[in-house]
Amino acid sequence: MKFFDKSLLAMLALVSVSAVSHAADFKPRLIRFGYGLAEDSNQGRAVKDFSDELAKRTGGKMKAKGFGNASLGSDIQMQNALIGGAQEMMVGSTATLVGIVKDFGVYDLPFLFNNEKEADAVLDGPFGQKLAARLQEKGLVGLVYWENGFRNLTNTKHPIAKMEDMKGIKLRVMQNPVYIDMFNSFGANAVPLPFSELFTALETGTVDGQENPVNTIESSKFYEVQKFLSITKHVYSPWIVMASKKWWDGLSADEKKAIQEAAVASRDFERKDSRAGAAKAVDFLKQKGMTVTVVSDSEINRMREKVKPAFDKFAADGGAPVVKDLQAEIAKIRK
Repeated sequence: MKFFDKSLLAMLALVSVSAVSHAADFKPRLIRFGYGLAEDSNQGRAVKDFSDELAKRTGGKMKAKGFGNASLGSDIQMQNALIGGAQEMMVGSTATLVGIVKDFGVYDLPFLFNNEKEADAVLDGPFGQKLAARLQEKGLVGLVYWENGFRNLTNTKHPIAKMEDMKGIKLRVMQNPVYIDMFNSFGANAVPLPFSELFTALETGTVDGQENPVNTIESSKFYEVQKFLSITKHVYSPWIVMASKKWWDGLSADEKKAIQEAAVASRDFERKDSRAGAAKAVDFLKQKGMTVTVVSDSEINRMREKVKPAFDKFAADGGAPVVKDLQAEIAKIRK
């Protein structure tokens, strides 16, 4: 009798799920979801998780197909494709959105967050949601923030343990004025390049080094063309999952809800996966022959002092209100 009860309950649950999916307004759709990293990266795994979650919520009617390795273009190219309605979804750096909504540059200000918990609270809270909502007037829909992580330096020349060690190093940075100014102030020669061109630039010696989270350094195999890793954690870098507003506006309320819920589930999966991977990545990079230098707290404080003008410059260039709001939000979280 117990077996019968369990079987009946299971059957009723299946019928219930089926009835909901049939009653909801879902059309068969194939969503092109572009991203920059390899399929076997935290980014690639999270895109797959999103796809699985979406199929589950829509009875398999809505499917997302991931296109990794920047096969649909750089972050900026994909942003433009979304705005034009030529692509449905992507995940990319918030740093490359500064040409669309300048205030996204606030996330690139150095040494903002002490840890991931502070970043989560800001990004998922009122501040992060308000900023993401501003994308809509530009043709993009910001759904959730994923974690890229704390950024660190690599290069081929020598270990970097202090600011002076960066002097003269050609360092690839994102196409973002905050990054360019920061590393030039440290003495490096900052070279803005799309991520899709980075491995080749390192391999050919066009640049000497780069800065990214350790997960990306591992998944992109930069250890094949870089010798030295310095743990600086100079910027906490978020990714943002976005949809084309042109496409989004044509979806039903049920479809939008399913996509948003799948995006939140993938966010939670991606952050957990990313943080577990980061803990292992440094050991992996050592095994691959990289020399790892942990930059001291006193040297980090020197760097923090050196880049304070970046805050002033960002504020003076129209960013004062967003800097004030972000610093107030961080202060509230720390209390």
